[in-house]
Amino acid sequence: MFNTFDFDTITRSWHTLIFQGLAFTLEVTALSMLGGIVLGTLLAMMRLSSFKPLAWFAGGYVNLVRSIPLVLVIFWFYFLVPYIGAWIIGANQPIRVGAFASALITFVMFEACYYCEIMRAGIQSIPRGQLNAGYALGFNYWQVMGHVVLPQAFRNMLPVLFTQTIVLFQDVSLVYIISLPDFVTLASKIAQRDGRLVEMYLFVAVVYFAICLTLSYGVKKLQSRLAVIR
Repeated sequence: MFNTFDFDTITRSWHTLIFQGLAFTLEVTALSMLGGIVLGTLLAMMRLSSFKPLAWFAGGYVNLVRSIPLVLVIFWFYFLVPYIGAWIIGANQPIRVGAFASALITFVMFEACYYCEIMRAGIQSIPRGQLNAGYALGFNYWQVMGHVVLPQAFRNMLPVLFTQTIVLFQDVSLVYIISLPDFVTLASKIAQRDGRLVEMYLFVAVVYFAICLTLSYGVKKLQSRLAVIR
């Protein structure tokens, strides 16, 4: 197989793949991670709220979204939401969302469900006595969460949050269904153009493996350091 392996295809294309495709993938990953953690934290606080309708709503949302394949969520949001939005506001034309905004909103909404469960576990890991101490100092619920609980929960859950972000980084490749120029999509186009599928997809696999392995090692080191701090 390697007798006909064309390294020149990779040499000609790596710059475009890395600085356009991979850069786009990392951008979507970073923005989705930030938005997902913020929304996921709010959902976690809602799920733990003593106000039952709020807790039921958050729980229903998390369970519903997690039961649907991500590729379908991307597809439905991109093709259906513009029409649903136009129907809601009474517009004659579909709302223009755009492929990038559609993908970003989809990933934030989807990943927030997983970040929610991670943060919920982190919040519940904080001893109840610390919450009571905050209330004794005159803090309200949101102040106790912001000043006492969440800082400790984030620290405890950092390794798991970063592990989920590695999964998110891999999932971004699903944007190929709406033709966004991510790493895998650009590699696929180059492979079809040059007739070099083996070379391109092997290059993509090596890059993904190297990045995910490096990030996994970083998560392991972070976990070890946090364990020493505790």
